[in-house]
Amino acid sequence: MKKVVPMNIFRSALISVVCFLAITTSVLAAEERVIEDDKGIFNIVIENDVFAGDDRDYTNGIRFSWLSSEENMPPLARSAASWLPFADDGNKRISLAAGQSMFAPEVIGSRTPDPKDHPYAGWLYASVGMVTDTGKTLNNVMLTLGVVGPLAYAKQTQKFVHHITNSPQPKGWDNQLKNEPGIILTYERKWRQIYEFSPFGLGTDFTPHLGFNLGNVNTDGSVGATFRLGYDLPADYGPPRIRPSLPGSDLFIPTKTLGGYLFTAVEARAVAQNIFLDGNTFKDSPHVDKKKLVNSLQLGAAVTYGQTRLSYTHVLMTREYTTQRRKPAFGALTISHRF
Repeated sequence: MKKVVPMNIFRSALISVVCFLAITTSVLAAEERVIEDDKGIFNIVIENDVFAGDDRDYTNGIRFSWLSSEENMPPLARSAASWLPFADDGNKRISLAAGQSMFAPEVIGSRTPDPKDHPYAGWLYASVGMVTDTGKTLNNVMLTLGVVGPLAYAKQTQKFVHHITNSPQPKGWDNQLKNEPGIILTYERKWRQIYEFSPFGLGTDFTPHLGFNLGNVNTDGSVGATFRLGYDLPADYGPPRIRPSLPGSDLFIPTKTLGGYLFTAVEARAVAQNIFLDGNTFKDSPHVDKKKLVNSLQLGAAVTYGQTRLSYTHVLMTREYTTQRRKPAFGALTISHRF
């Protein structure tokens, strides 16, 4: 008997849902937002492969971010925004973020890691950017500066976490990538179309996106789309994630006390540079042969109550390098609050 692949079942179900909605829904033009929002937004994102029952490859990430209010944008920032390609389009916010990501091979108990496995690597960074929202489109421009290598303190972080969780201690961090300053220029754009779905009072939206990263840490281009089903969808463009990833959004502006939605998203990413796989730019270091095209699938849910949003995203990816034994999977938990 022929084995049925679960992913094929999911794809068939998704196509059926999209066709059903195309027949039974009516399109609502997303309204442009004129009034400037007076609240800033704080976000915490935690990504870890423990949600997928693993401990390998991209193993952990944490990111803190702050979006300024639109109403209180600093005059200097408004002036600087005039140089951006979308300067005259939508309400603007300053974005500030800081975080750490870590990568490790599947076998962490060896002092001499398998050269065909993912190199040990850490990435410590800070970002500044500009977000523009019209209600129909979302634009992000961000500059990220940081360091790869021992100065990222990923070794100390993983050992501490494994100690307090009584997990096996990693022994191969002496073989991690060497210290190297990193820079990434990021741009992404989303287009949103909202639908009315009767008779349940639900809404749906379909949001294509494209973007790129440019720098010695990551250089790639991506295209994809997100589909959501739920209540109060105009509040945001989907939950935030740690880059590089399917582009989520730190931004949310609830219009109801209680809202929420289910979502799925797909993305194709063409990769020219990934320092965590290619190794250091100017020094010899562990490396593997990366895949030049990586696809990913997201499934998850988000709930908003008052000024707080909580979401979970499960991420499935195709292999990122040729000798990767299993396809990567991890989860992302986010909490956001408006002040």
